[in-house]
Amino acid sequence: MTSRTKGISDGKVFDFLVGVMSFIILAVVLYPLIFVVSASFSDPSRVMNGEMWLLPKGFTVDAYTEIFKNSDIWNGYKNTFIYTTLGTFINIILSTLAAYPLSRRDLPGRNIFMFLITFTMFFHGGLIPTFLVVQDLGMVDTIWAMVIPNAIATYNLIVMRTYFQTSIPWELQESAMIDGCSNIKLLFKIILPLSKPIIAVMVLFYAVGHWNAFFNALIYLRDDQLYPLQLILREILLVNQLSGTESAGMFGMDEKILLGESIKYALVVVASVPVLIMYPFVQKHFVKGVMIGSIKG
Repeated sequence: MTSRTKGISDGKVFDFLVGVMSFIILAVVLYPLIFVVSASFSDPSRVMNGEMWLLPKGFTVDAYTEIFKNSDIWNGYKNTFIYTTLGTFINIILSTLAAYPLSRRDLPGRNIFMFLITFTMFFHGGLIPTFLVVQDLGMVDTIWAMVIPNAIATYNLIVMRTYFQTSIPWELQESAMIDGCSNIKLLFKIILPLSKPIIAVMVLFYAVGHWNAFFNALIYLRDDQLYPLQLILREILLVNQLSGTESAGMFGMDEKILLGESIKYALVVVASVPVLIMYPFVQKHFVKGVMIGSIKG
């Protein structure tokens, strides 16, 4: 066997092993998702008895009917959409305005600034000092408590700065400034149009973070009309039933318990669908953006 034939054979074996491993990883990741969706549409008694393992058994939409009868769910959706949209907008604006100057070679003391920023990733004041600051600023029980305290994520800032440094040639910026381009015009006319991949990645990271956030709401919000979806779902899961639905009294205790089990699965689907819908729109930029800095030259 020649070295070339052996190389081709080894390549096929490697491709086969990669395919097998990819299939196993896909099955491990995909099966729980399929199970949750199927369980949300299945007869809860058959799910609890172990009769359902992949496809729905005893198809029913009772869990979704009960969920969407609750006005708090719709209010939570509205609040979460507002927090996610406003919060992500603030995140992207502030992260960009901070990352771009830090990527500039001509910024005096940029290494000191980066040290101080990175320092906050490992050492911070903690929950109580943060709460006292938010309280003193008058943001407790307001929408701003959900979007201002986490306005910039240090890790995301570093990733965006790295993109500006490695993916946009410094010579391009110098030539634009020689032609009389101001810093503001340089940012909006050259840097941002070339930064669509990293902006898409940051939008996804920040938006998913806001959509899944509940801890800040648990700490800072008192008015249940301001609760985001995740906090409402948490309360529903804790009590294992929907309060205030017209049909709640029609079920016996056993039926309530079974319905509560089915509702748990339906809530996971309800909370996850918007993120799953958003991902395909940024996926083409996401793959490029997450590889920032992995290849040089």
